[in-house]
Amino acid sequence: MKDGNNMEKKVLFVVTNTNSLDKVHKTGLWLEEFAVPYLALNTAGYDITVASPLGGTIPIDPNSTKEKIPTDWDAPTKTLKQTVKLSQVDYKQYIAIIVPGGHGPLFDLSSNPCLAKILEYFNSHNLIIGTICHGAAGLISAKTAEGKPLVAGRKITGFTNKEEKIVELDKIVPFALETKLKELGANYTSEAPWSSYVVIDDNLITGQNPQSSQEFANIIIKSLKK
Repeated sequence: MKDGNNMEKKVLFVVTNTNSLDKVHKTGLWLEEFAVPYLALNTAGYDITVASPLGGTIPIDPNSTKEKIPTDWDAPTKTLKQTVKLSQVDYKQYIAIIVPGGHGPLFDLSSNPCLAKILEYFNSHNLIIGTICHGAAGLISAKTAEGKPLVAGRKITGFTNKEEKIVELDKIVPFALETKLKELGANYTSEAPWSSYVVIDDNLITGQNPQSSQEFANIIIKSLKK
């Protein structure tokens, strides 16, 4: 995986551009799910690119900033002011792709053909694919080389139907993530609401919810170092 561009140190984050669930409910990127893995990878010496379907400034889910934000999240948050347009990314230069959540990915990343193509490339080359919480929606349109859903038969987790009901958005989301992943044939598992839970299936690493952010980041780094 090594070349003159130090490819073995390049990680791609793909984030949502969607800023609302409906006229009442604002959404966007869930900040912790982005900032924690970003900081961990950055500290470990990885070169990070942040991309989104439209490029530009990324909406942050206001519910993810209600608590006091750690000052060390300032640097990753600043990168969200100017993301690269996903279609302009030379994705073959990266060794891992990370898709954080927030409810936004249910709308744009779940059906983005460019992301699907990138994920298919990463999967066929056994490169690390990491999603956390609703970021798993980004996997929905991707297929295997045989044309099956990328998630079919794979061990996976993501935001649960129970958690969706607890936050009272189960009637508002375009689809229930857990249900959709199961429909596509994923071997979906989860722990109790708000538990830190990460599932590893070869090159696919998935975290259940925001509480899983640190464990998810640690496992991504450990897997990259193998």
